[in-house]
Amino acid sequence: MTEKTIPILPCQTLQPVLDFYTALGFEVTFEQRNPNPYAVVERGDIQLQFFGMKRYEPADSFSTCYVQTDDVDGLYEAFRGGLKAEYGRIPTRGLPRIGPLKDMSYGVRQFLMTDPGGNCIRIGQPTSDDPHHRPAPKDAFARALHHASLLADSKEAPASAAKIVDRVLDLEDEQPTRVQLFQLLVLRADIAGHLGDKKAAASALARAEAIRLTPEEQHAARDALRRLEDLEQGT
Repeated sequence: MTEKTIPILPCQTLQPVLDFYTALGFEVTFEQRNPNPYAVVERGDIQLQFFGMKRYEPADSFSTCYVQTDDVDGLYEAFRGGLKAEYGRIPTRGLPRIGPLKDMSYGVRQFLMTDPGGNCIRIGQPTSDDPHHRPAPKDAFARALHHASLLADSKEAPASAAKIVDRVLDLEDEQPTRVQLFQLLVLRADIAGHLGDKKAAASALARAEAIRLTPEEQHAARDALRRLEDLEQGT
């Protein structure tokens, strides 16, 4: 037997969702308006199906699905390019939006993307056969990055992530490396954007932009550098 699982996700109206996925390089392979709004989009082996609900509120949605790929970096760049062409910038907050690409502590490199229907599409590539969380680093700044990054992806915990970053940045007896400081500030700006705190976001962005990284440091901080670029476009 051959099986295939296809997510069926809600939206308020079909067209904004279809326009979003078309910008990402998907093809609308089926669409109906009556008797019930329903559509299918496909890109390679990725297929997503959607149904319309008039009384559905996208901002309150918890619907999600996971897409596993063997080229997460390639998809991320393709999606960023499509979004920039469609919206004139990379949307980093509100609906729709795309999150940062990052290496997770459970052996996955991934990013989160939320469509106009409020559906969170988690796209990842395994980097290990072990799906368990790795122990948190002992270094104070690496540990803060570890925990805050996990909480920042949670719909209900960005404020907790902000507190972790603020606490470690206020330490007086320890100093982060320049890469760690840069990563923490970019993460703090990203979290502030989700919280609607424009002042904190602008402050963290300004501090991050002032850090001059060497080529080696830029390579180590490449994901944060890319996210900084996206956040700057959204300000």
